[in-house]
Amino acid sequence: MAVNYGSKRTVVGAHYGMRDWLSQRVTGVLMALFTIVLLAQVIFSRGPIGYDKWAGIFSSQWMKVLTFTVIASLLYHVWVGMRDVWMDYVQPVAIRLVLQIFTIVWLVGCAGWAIQVLWRV
Repeated sequence: MAVNYGSKRTVVGAHYGMRDWLSQRVTGVLMALFTIVLLAQVIFSRGPIGYDKWAGIFSSQWMKVLTFTVIASLLYHVWVGMRDVWMDYVQPVAIRLVLQIFTIVWLVGCAGWAIQVLWRV
């Protein structure tokens, strides 16, 4: 008769659970607050909104830092979501790895483009 000492642990996914849930909520709230700040600046600006006004909103250093923070939050938010989708719905490990690498490369490219646009203003 075999003796079973404890239970055999089944390893499925990454078990990030609460950390991922909380990071999604925190980054989502940060992006919502940024949207409110940006909308307030657009709504309370006088005159027509053209390139000069738009560039003026992002020309101050605090707005550039805030926008950079939101870009980083957005990228992390997307990474957590896509990683979970790949882990949940793509079973072959090799395909999942390729999709995760593609996602990382795509997000790094988007980050570079966004930062280039932000600091050009």
